[in-house]
Amino acid sequence: MREFLLKDYEYDLPRELIAQEPLEQRDRSRMLVLNRRAQSIRHESFENFASYLEAGDLLILNNTKVIPARLNGIIDQSGTAAEILLLNRLENGNWEAMVKPGRKLKRGAAISFDLGVRAVVEGVRPGGLREISFSADEAFEKLLPKLGKVPLPPYIKKEVKNPDQYQTIYAREEGSAAAPTAGFHFTEAVFAELEARGVKKAFITLHIGPGTFQPVKVEDIREHQMHHEFYRINAETATLLNSAQAEGRRVIAVGTTVCRVLETLAAGGNQFSAGEGWTDLYIYPGFQYRAVDGMLTNFHLPRSSLLLLVSALAGHDFIFKAYREAVEQRYRFFSFGDCMLII
Repeated sequence: MREFLLKDYEYDLPRELIAQEPLEQRDRSRMLVLNRRAQSIRHESFENFASYLEAGDLLILNNTKVIPARLNGIIDQSGTAAEILLLNRLENGNWEAMVKPGRKLKRGAAISFDLGVRAVVEGVRPGGLREISFSADEAFEKLLPKLGKVPLPPYIKKEVKNPDQYQTIYAREEGSAAAPTAGFHFTEAVFAELEARGVKKAFITLHIGPGTFQPVKVEDIREHQMHHEFYRINAETATLLNSAQAEGRRVIAVGTTVCRVLETLAAGGNQFSAGEGWTDLYIYPGFQYRAVDGMLTNFHLPRSSLLLLVSALAGHDFIFKAYREAVEQRYRFFSFGDCMLII
């Protein structure tokens, strides 16, 4: 079937439309509004986001906070440069990480960093990831802010002036290797307008790793495998979700990460409850949404699992019609770009 072919999730994007820096005023981004029932597309400013929500709607946001997860060091055995991207802290205190160059960082390899920090590859994990231990004169996590850098996506070539520009204003829970970029557009003024309108908001946590940003490489998209990512939901959020569903009120997800957590929790068919765990949920066309009624999201890379996820919600043809229009109207794309509201 056509909808399962990776080549049908490709589109042409002029390089100059890839946003290299955020707007000075976050809520001045443009917003493409897709109405699924009317099959209509409308051009808006994010400042007017609240006008598309109703009293009683429940807005769910991801409060993960990006850590300075990119480390550059030297492989002891060869003197070769190495890069480590921290993903998840493991129960034994070690870290799961992506590494470069993978062929030289096998089990037992040691890497030296500034500040007297040394790392050892303790094992190879599924998907080519590594388990890495760190040693230093003081706790590694205390040295990390001085040692690491915020891991910007490779398509952003410009240096970020302030690391907080790559965080949402509500980022609280440290542990992410990438930001939940759909949340970049929110300001306190927008939140105040939502509250005045009677829109409720709540938070989940999903620490973003390769499960979100690894590209789809198989021609039949059904064969793609997602990597697991850690999530947490508290009792307050679970209660609000249960009430919204029981009363038939809309649940609006801010970003694909929120979608994946909510749909993971809804898959069992039971009520939402507080807890934590790991999700490798892969959403692509044909998926039946159970928890999410609408979504705010940025524009995604061609052939990405994120593009497949939004296509599953709005439909392949409708999404690609919207993307063509966004390109024609010179919207800004990807992490620091403009956004799309699907309702």
